[in-house]
Amino acid sequence: MSSIRAKKALEESNKGIVKEITHLPTEAFGETEMLLQWNKYAQCLGDKGYKIMESLLLINDPKLNGTAITLELPNEGSKLDFEKELNGLLGHLKGHLHNHDITIEIIVNESIETKRSFNDQDRYNRLHQLNPNIELLRSTFGLDLDT
Repeated sequence: MSSIRAKKALEESNKGIVKEITHLPTEAFGETEMLLQWNKYAQCLGDKGYKIMESLLLINDPKLNGTAITLELPNEGSKLDFEKELNGLLGHLKGHLHNHDITIEIIVNESIETKRSFNDQDRYNRLHQLNPNIELLRSTFGLDLDT
């Protein structure tokens, strides 16, 4: 019985407390400022030795739509790793961009690229595109392509 009376007394005392409503900043920002802070955070993580998270942040440029930031990642594993550090990134962006309405959406894009096997001629053609002097090397040493 005494616990019920104590509970009622606590409820009565809490009725008199008025909670202050705090207004968090919501300043406007552009994609350039967002990308600058995004890259600064990635560099900070890299300096601390969190290379995987740094590479996930820099794998694609995020897209800004109002206060919603969309990042495309290549697979579910990357998404799980990214979500572990999401709160730190959000805190950094909200603090430095002075906008607490920022949200981050992660999209997994597992588009399968067709892989084909290259023969020697295909490899040679690709190397020739990168450096035309390879033809001089091939002719100087009398190299031929077995296809």
